[in-house]
Amino acid sequence: MIANIIAWSARNVALVLFATVFTVAAGLWSLRTLPIDAIPDLSDVQVIVLTEYPGQAPQVVEDQVTYPLTSAMLTVPQSRVVRGFSFFGISFVYIIFEDGVDPYWARSRVLEYLNAAAARLPDGVTPALGPDATGVGWVYQYALKGENLSLAELRSLQDWVMRFGISRADGVSEVASVGGFVKQYSITVDPVRMRALGITLSDIGSAVAASNMDTGGRTGELSEFEFMVRGRGYLDGVADLEMVPIRAEGGVPVLLRDVARVEIVPDERRGIAELDGEGEVASGIVLQRVGANALDVIDNAKAEIDTIAQSLPEGVEVVTVYDRSDLILSAIKTLRTTLIEEMLVVAAVTFLFLLHVRSSLVAIIMLPVGLLMAFIAMRALGMGANIMSLGGIAIAIGAMIDAAIVMVENAHKHLERAAPGKPRLEVLIEAASEVGPALFFSLLIITVSFLPIFALEGQEGRLFGPLAATKTFAMAAAALLSVTLVPALMVIFVRGKIVAEHRNPVNRVLMAAYRPVIKWVLKARVLTLVLALAALFATVWPARQLGSEFMPTLDEGTMMYMPTTLPGLSVTKAAELMQMQDRIIRSFPEVATVFGKAGRAQTATDPAPTEMFETIIQLRPRDEWRPGVTMESLRLEMDAALQFPGVSNAWTQPIRARIDMLATGIRTPVGVKVYGTDLTEMEAVARQVEAVLRNVPGTTSAYAERVIGGYYLDIVPDRERLARYGLSIADVQEVIAMALGAQAITQTVEGRERYNVALRYPAALRQDPDAIAREVQVALPGGGTVPLGEVATVERTRGATSIRTENGQLAVYIFVDIAGRDLGGYVAEAQAAVAGEVTLPHGYSLGWSGQFEYYERAKARLAVVVPITLAVIFLLLYLNFRRMTETLIVMLSLPFALVGGVWLMWAMGFNLSVAVAVGFIALAGLAGETGGIMLIYLDHALNEARAKAASDKRPFTRDDLNAAIMVGAVERLRPKMMTVTTVIVGLMPILWATGTGSEVMSRIAVPMIGGMVSSTILTLAVIPAVYALIKGRGLAQAAVKAPDHRFVESGGRSRPG
Repeated sequence: MIANIIAWSARNVALVLFATVFTVAAGLWSLRTLPIDAIPDLSDVQVIVLTEYPGQAPQVVEDQVTYPLTSAMLTVPQSRVVRGFSFFGISFVYIIFEDGVDPYWARSRVLEYLNAAAARLPDGVTPALGPDATGVGWVYQYALKGENLSLAELRSLQDWVMRFGISRADGVSEVASVGGFVKQYSITVDPVRMRALGITLSDIGSAVAASNMDTGGRTGELSEFEFMVRGRGYLDGVADLEMVPIRAEGGVPVLLRDVARVEIVPDERRGIAELDGEGEVASGIVLQRVGANALDVIDNAKAEIDTIAQSLPEGVEVVTVYDRSDLILSAIKTLRTTLIEEMLVVAAVTFLFLLHVRSSLVAIIMLPVGLLMAFIAMRALGMGANIMSLGGIAIAIGAMIDAAIVMVENAHKHLERAAPGKPRLEVLIEAASEVGPALFFSLLIITVSFLPIFALEGQEGRLFGPLAATKTFAMAAAALLSVTLVPALMVIFVRGKIVAEHRNPVNRVLMAAYRPVIKWVLKARVLTLVLALAALFATVWPARQLGSEFMPTLDEGTMMYMPTTLPGLSVTKAAELMQMQDRIIRSFPEVATVFGKAGRAQTATDPAPTEMFETIIQLRPRDEWRPGVTMESLRLEMDAALQFPGVSNAWTQPIRARIDMLATGIRTPVGVKVYGTDLTEMEAVARQVEAVLRNVPGTTSAYAERVIGGYYLDIVPDRERLARYGLSIADVQEVIAMALGAQAITQTVEGRERYNVALRYPAALRQDPDAIAREVQVALPGGGTVPLGEVATVERTRGATSIRTENGQLAVYIFVDIAGRDLGGYVAEAQAAVAGEVTLPHGYSLGWSGQFEYYERAKARLAVVVPITLAVIFLLLYLNFRRMTETLIVMLSLPFALVGGVWLMWAMGFNLSVAVAVGFIALAGLAGETGGIMLIYLDHALNEARAKAASDKRPFTRDDLNAAIMVGAVERLRPKMMTVTTVIVGLMPILWATGTGSEVMSRIAVPMIGGMVSSTILTLAVIPAVYALIKGRGLAQAAVKAPDHRFVESGGRSRPG
């Protein structure tokens, strides 16, 4: 069937070219419209439930909000993990779903369960779904600076101008605000005057709320016009608030100003932002919607910012502090350069071996057409262009033209030998049909060998899935073109003077070097196999030296400094510390901007406590760095300069940090989770683990969360005294919430802006426990008041600053940063150290997490995937050869491919990782193809030799077999070396690339390059030896030994062997 397709294509050149033009046009359109990003979206499908419970302590939030919600969400279909975070005044519940779940289906199911769970929450507490952004949706961040504007004015600009404007941009899910001050109207009561006038906090709260409303009175008709009736009553500023009447006696009103002071103050804040160590700023974070094109989202947001900037007050500047488009464009530039280099190198190799420009054009034209076909498939399946998807095409380029090269080379050989007068078209069809079917199967082997990568799950599956898909598309396109376009192009271009193989200096050198080797191999077949096995066993030593990691670190071009301070740190102190850190970082000449964030932004995607800092460091171009400075050396230099007491440093990168925190909740490469029932006991265990981990070699920092580090003023009602006064617990709690908690009682409407009005006691009476007990008054049912201290005790205590749960279990995290060691080796030693020195109480357990969790999962899956790959290759080889012997001979070459891959990895200091495993899987297909091509030529030569012996009417002897092997191996060396060289040379630009994404791609290329070198050397020697042993069984030696062997060479000449 394949031979018939080849013949049809060669005879219908016009039709094939017509289809090719259409394919090229569709490919170019697909290429122009592909969504572009730096890396695939590695985040899990997540739905976030955000619930605000203002003024409430973490334990209250956990008991009344987070626990009811997490317990309800545990049964959501296809959910994998439910994480709860309880902070001061706010609850986050993250529901992480299984791979492949549609995010909007997930949101709808969570809403169903949320409706049922909401009934169990306190009155007035309403949970809401977070934005439909991906876990890595923070694509752009900016800061607002203004010389003549206060932080409150800058935050108002951000909240009511910038946020609304940018939200219009296509693909933007949310614009989150952080930093600056949110304006608030504060009503600070005078307790003495309130007592004198018999006014309670509830009276004031009710009066203010009742004085702030507009209403409508339908319509009226006047002078033939319809008038809409409305009652105007919104509060408009401090003056209106001061005039709110509390009550009136005998026509004399008691106004709010008589019992309270009204002023504009900053609202309580849980997040601050700082720029370049120069002071606080207001900032915005642009979140990308799930499925949107990151580059388009950033461009759209920038366009909106440029439009808004024209209407901003004079002196206000919008400063970009993080822009992922730089990373995206850098990554695409790296891959584009690599692809162009590969195509040029492959074209040069093809010409070098053939010395025929027009013949080289067959492969050179076929290659871009195959690439465009891969782009069509990518566009049809909605895949984007990124490091991994383009990387799949990059590692396929060398192998894509294998079939074209071998077919053109075979056509040259047939044209050299063709009888005079035989039609050129028939010669070309015969040449293509001779090797075409086997080559088609060889390309299918490479294609199918990558399919098991699709079995990877989680992050590794999302990372390498696009690479496997595009390599599969490219190789499938190459297989199709090898039996359609290539024969047609051969008819057009393989003409004119063909340079004989023996006249090509490259071929002559290679054959002269290889002939003595094969002669020795045929004489010492068993010794050859022993040496090959020795080389295989020698590889055990470097293999044992290799470390392990989940993935090599992708250089995003931006650093992220994530220090953690001790809990209970005030916002004021956090701002001071962060400014000091940012100033130090900004002093490094490699740094362009430093943007620090402490606490959380106003978004459900940021569950960060105040003590957690996130500092984004934008770096200058590498050519502006000091000589000899690398990313790693710069990080170590900064780390040494940022040693503060009570501060634990951690370093990562923006995308990496978001992915890690979403997938495992751990923002460092290694994390330990302590599960249990009592937070105090869990913290004690966590501290023991922290102490042990600090002493493990390679640890740069280990930090156990201080969950019981918060400072509390506990007001405990005395139930007996409450009963005596006729009060309830709710009466006391209401006073605490309003007087001390600055409860928002209403909201002003000022055009498009909204600001809270809060009621509180004076600061002096809120800060001191004795003053609280003495001065805060609780209203009695029959009139009058009683001091809070009469019905409750006020005491200082310690408690949780935040509470984490995972699948309903309490959890305490230990964050571990490592350097100079491989991940797998470090965790193995750390686990042994912890097991030996830490004794866990009954009912408590440890879980190792972070990137290590992904590594273990990937290792378990690859243990299944790799044997499947080998089985698939075996099946395809058997379908091609239809004989078990030949199939086993080719499979023999696969272990030898490991030799060079392992040694080259050891020489370059690379660790084993998922990327390396992908490289070895790709190598298996290539090695199978190389062995298959060698066997094709050996079989052809053997069949010719047998036919000649039969025509001479003599038995086929072992000497005939050796002569046939010499012909099949040596005389057909050119096509084998061409395929191998194009693969190896095609991968070299990936190896020497230094741009964004090269860290991952080089890990895939190194085992392929090293493996192809060793596989080729051993295939050229071992397969002929095995072939001679197997095929030589039962053959007799020649009766009369010939003085020498003669082989048919190019052009029909004969020459002594």
